[in-house]
Amino acid sequence: MQRRIGVVGIVIEDRAKAPEINNILSNYSEIIIGRMGIPHRERELSVISLIVEGTNEEIGAMTGKLGNIKGVQVKSALSTKYWET
Repeated sequence: MQRRIGVVGIVIEDRAKAPEINNILSNYSEIIIGRMGIPHRERELSVISLIVEGTNEEIGAMTGKLGNIKGVQVKSALSTKYWET
């Protein structure tokens, strides 16, 4: 399998969606290397950054599910280099 390393940025404008987001991230925990979450209470939003390593399909499935949640924006940047597993 070809795996890539990258970063996924998640902006959450509706903090009530946090349990749904955390459930998805938990389901994809095997591809998450690192996670940093910052709640910005004054602006009533949160930002999560993830470092991921997975196949295009795994990363795409996770970001697709996150992006389908209303009030959540997701962007990713992946390495062009692949690693075989």
